[in-house]
Amino acid sequence: MNPVIVVHGGGASNISKDRKEWVRQGIIKAAEAGYKILMDGGSAVDAVEVAVAFLEDHPEFNAGCGSVLNVNGDVEMDASIMNGQDLSAGAVSAVRCIANPIKLARLVMEKTAHCFLTDQGAAKFAAVMGVPTIPKEQLVTERNIKRLEKEKHEKGALKLDCQQDLGTVGAVALDCKGNVAYATSTGGIVNKMVGRVGDTPCIGSGGYADNDIGAISTTGHGESILKVNLARLTLFHVEQGKTLEEAANMSLGYMKSKLKGLGGVILVSKAGDWAVKWTSTSMPWAAAKNGKLHSGIDLNETTITDLP
Repeated sequence: MNPVIVVHGGGASNISKDRKEWVRQGIIKAAEAGYKILMDGGSAVDAVEVAVAFLEDHPEFNAGCGSVLNVNGDVEMDASIMNGQDLSAGAVSAVRCIANPIKLARLVMEKTAHCFLTDQGAAKFAAVMGVPTIPKEQLVTERNIKRLEKEKHEKGALKLDCQQDLGTVGAVALDCKGNVAYATSTGGIVNKMVGRVGDTPCIGSGGYADNDIGAISTTGHGESILKVNLARLTLFHVEQGKTLEEAANMSLGYMKSKLKGLGGVILVSKAGDWAVKWTSTSMPWAAAKNGKLHSGIDLNETTITDLP
């Protein structure tokens, strides 16, 4: 089986020109890091964890140290991961003061009998597992402080647009043994209520992986994604014989028509095909397969280069 990895940096309303190159390079390096794991014989789970952890460590993405702030100006993060070989999964929500929620989600998957830990329970488990805590200030960027101020200032205006903050990071992969996996991580939405949980840590909404079908990671308006179970819905269409592109278009179209919810998906099939689709204005993405790296940010924009 030829290994494949696809990575996304979240749906977005607009990415400013000065940020675009930072975002592009970040998403490419994340895909390269995950692909190296696969080419060295590593597992799909290892690859998606490495790719997503890289983006959590990158301040331009809404996960880890780039996470947006809640109503109190704090960072609360969500993440999930799934192994398509046996459907094992791990998720955490409302996590604070750790650098890489995706690594904690994997520990939940592999070291507990549970799928999902939240808030104080997740924090206690992290401490038991020896996951270091970091000062909360290390997760707060100047850009996100300004975004929170702007959101609070504008909240009085009637906003029908629930599409402003669609940032999530995610990865899907197929390894040389034919196993698939996904990982998704986010800081959520700007000015969210304390304790708000979106789609990202919810298996079947924020992502799904099954060796018999493929793997998917989603991004977009979390409440809309939750209501349609976007990840599992898309894979259902694949099970029914649709191509990855058809399945993605059908599920994203359904979410948009029913809820006006925008978003995006990245997919890899059990055969090694891959697809990226989104209804938001843009979605940074990169895919690596057969020594080639495909990447883009805006619609109808794809760059293909040789991998080092």
